Amino acid sequence: MIHYLTRLEETIRQDWESPALCNFKGEEFKFKDMAESIAKFHIFFEAAGIAKGDHIAICAKNTARWAVSFFSVNTYGAVVVPLLSDFLPESVGNLVNHSESRILFTDKEIWEKLDMNAMPDVRAVVAVNDFSLLFCADEDIRNAYERLPEAFSTRYPLGFSGENVKFETGNDKEIAVINYTSGTTSAPKGVMLRYECFSAMIDFAISNVHIDNRDKIVSMLPMGHIYGLAFELIFPICFGCTIYYLGKTPSPTLLLKAMKEVRPCMVVTVPLVMEKVYKNSIKPVISKFPLNILLHIPILGKFLYRKIGRKIHEAFGGKAHHYIMGGAALNPEVEKVFKKLGLPYLVGYGMTEAAPLLAFEQPDKYVPGSCGKAVSCCTLRIDSEDPQHIAGEIQAKGTNICSGYFKNPEATENAFTEDGYLRTGDLGIMDKDGNIFIKGRSKNMLLSANGQNIYPEEVEAVINSQGYVLESLVVDRNGKLVGLVCLDKDAIKRDGLDSEAVADIPEKIFINSNRSLPVYSRLSKVEIVTAPFEKTPKMSIKRFLYK
Repeated sequence: MIHYLTRLEETIRQDWESPALCNFKGEEFKFKDMAESIAKFHIFFEAAGIAKGDHIAICAKNTARWAVSFFSVNTYGAVVVPLLSDFLPESVGNLVNHSESRILFTDKEIWEKLDMNAMPDVRAVVAVNDFSLLFCADEDIRNAYERLPEAFSTRYPLGFSGENVKFETGNDKEIAVINYTSGTTSAPKGVMLRYECFSAMIDFAISNVHIDNRDKIVSMLPMGHIYGLAFELIFPICFGCTIYYLGKTPSPTLLLKAMKEVRPCMVVTVPLVMEKVYKNSIKPVISKFPLNILLHIPILGKFLYRKIGRKIHEAFGGKAHHYIMGGAALNPEVEKVFKKLGLPYLVGYGMTEAAPLLAFEQPDKYVPGSCGKAVSCCTLRIDSEDPQHIAGEIQAKGTNICSGYFKNPEATENAFTEDGYLRTGDLGIMDKDGNIFIKGRSKNMLLSANGQNIYPEEVEAVINSQGYVLESLVVDRNGKLVGLVCLDKDAIKRDGLDSEAVADIPEKIFINSNRSLPVYSRLSKVEIVTAPFEKTPKMSIKRFLYK
């Protein structure tokens, strides 16, 4: 296993003059610029009394400077604590304090809302916007920051070059990142991930997803979450790929504009985004007469599906080798159509505690409905008497699995079995070839009156396939299943539905869904909610907020 910082070090030297980190239509950092900024921050950390293993938090929107901040801390040997920029100010303060962070990198607009009294251990706050100093605990730190150019020239009197880039790599077992989850069932916990967790994941990625220094990607996922951090920053940058950032969550128009101009080599996203693409751009087309008839003619239908698929591919720049979807299951209806369209999509399965992948499969070997096979750096098992037929908890063990939760020994103990396997909390089965089929979260599973196990996620997949449904959530109320549904207002507006037609939608969802569901998991009622459900960074609904 090659340390990922060894890969980064070699790439920086090799691609010294090439662009590395770019804000779309904005600031650009070449590899040499990134390396120089990293070296300057190392000097500052030393002057500020930051030791190897100390904690430094980053809470800012996705930008090139976020990435520079991350690698400045990560290569120094301090522990990075990435926090989501859309956390409430009170939560940011609490997590910075809980993580014992000594420096905070943040956006100026976030900084204005924070209370320094909630973060007594913080010695300095740096603006990610322009790397200006927003706060310092004493004048010595301020003086050290202001004298950085002079200190840098003194440290490198002959100039700074690729030969000066040297990162520590003898730290495989040490903690590199503490990533606070924003889970569907509980409050955030600080997942402790070692350097070797990322090295193992990058090793696996390079064997399964082709990428090189001629490629580009558009970053869509929050880097404050491990999925975006691993697959839209660490993995591509270690191989010289140029990364483009869009800042805050982009509008569909901006996203497609960036895709067409950048022409990314891969698209890393969550199923919800691609399901929206399907519902808004694909389903309306293939449902119209006469195309809906022509698509059922064997040879002609295949030709037409592939033609539509090429148009979708071109909308994303036309160069993507893979469409990587992770974080949640892909809707079966959407998956079936994507297969016909010929899109080279990959569906993975993972979690923060696995940095992040547990399972993955190539498009030509992928079994529909599954989430792939165990990645090479870990072993998966099903805690069931009959793993092929009876769902049990998916458990994992391997180099990529976390060390536990920061300052939470009880949660750490509960997270692992006696023989060291991580309890994922997910229920699934595994076929004879090792393909994993997820049924749902163990905490979400419901028991029917006659003892049948009901997986809300499976019922929701049926509801979500109905017309004008944006998303849904199934809850248990006094032993009866109720479907909470958020309607797709854009689709309703597009089709020009009047108020009477809109009022009929819940009844149609109720009837059509129950036709496709077994008796024990049928809905007793459908309720319309007015706003989309609150979600985690990987776009899973925060179920604990809804009853």
